Amino acid sequence: MTDGSRGHGPGVVRRRPLLLRVGLPRDPRGSANVAAFVAVTVATVLVTRALLAASGYPQVGGGGLHVAHVLWGGLLMGVALVLAVTYSGPVVRPGVAVVGGVGFGLFVDEIGKFLTADNDYFFKPAPALIYVVVVVLMLLGEALQRRRERHPSEELAAAVDEAVAGVAGGFSPRARARALEHVPAHDEDVPGTAEARALIEAAPDDEQELPSLVGGVTRLVTRGSRQLLANARWLGPVVAGLVVVAALASVAWALLSSGPRFAAIGVAAGGAAQLVLAVVGLVTGRGASERAFEWYRRSLYVGLLVTQPFLFRLQEWVATVGLVVGLALLVLVAAELHVLAGRRQEQAADAAREERGQRTSPST
Repeated sequence: MTDGSRGHGPGVVRRRPLLLRVGLPRDPRGSANVAAFVAVTVATVLVTRALLAASGYPQVGGGGLHVAHVLWGGLLMGVALVLAVTYSGPVVRPGVAVVGGVGFGLFVDEIGKFLTADNDYFFKPAPALIYVVVVVLMLLGEALQRRRERHPSEELAAAVDEAVAGVAGGFSPRARARALEHVPAHDEDVPGTAEARALIEAAPDDEQELPSLVGGVTRLVTRGSRQLLANARWLGPVVAGLVVVAALASVAWALLSSGPRFAAIGVAAGGAAQLVLAVVGLVTGRGASERAFEWYRRSLYVGLLVTQPFLFRLQEWVATVGLVVGLALLVLVAAELHVLAGRRQEQAADAAREERGQRTSPST
């Protein structure tokens, strides 16, 4: 591996983060693929449990054999792994996320059997444990994506990765534009920038846009959030109100529940913490500022990490509804934070340009 002695700045390899130096750039669509994996996992668990309940929990097999669905889950995870290590480029990853999500959902759904001496599928803490596993995976994916700003070399690597599909099967106009978006603006930023741009532009045309379930859903969510947030001065108070209502509902459910006392205490404590964080956002962040939405996000994270696991122990289906509402609110908060951060950066850039203009303007 080169030591990057040629050139300066971002092109110097030895100054880059460790993971980049060992050849591990992040995929810009990694968050979407992880989200798809988690969503498919949760959907698989819910559908599996609903179908088993509707069919009376049949035993698949005979003669003393039972083909548990954990075996099908392991098989599908193996298929996903084979696909991931067989094909290169970005096209295969959404399929890996979906196939792997179905497999992992079938696998983790039987967690109760492997934690109890009598192989009890109906182990009551199982839904809460499944939830914790899924949330930890989701947070891990987010942490890996957001631990630091993207390096210019990562953007170039993403462009080259997109070029893999274009060189092999051609680029549609949208796919070519998506690949060029990742090419650094200035050729001197990263060695190989000009060559990567030329490779993408030289790839053959292909008017057919390949269907992608993950990509389609991602574009739909992005388009919907942008339309929703275009003139959403009301969003701050509405999100704050919903977060407060969710927190109060958790506390009320804990007080009225007849389930295990420790779970009720956990739900009440989590709901109270959510309420405090939401109120702090309302008071200190003036309801709709970037600071306020940071507090709302903290409140939602407490709900996902503290309140929801205990709520699953009290009532599985109520907790499922709470999970859907919490994730929807988290998507709205993340989208609004992205919009507010973009506005702040634009204002800072305008202020910097204005200051430079004042410095260079001739004195009168």
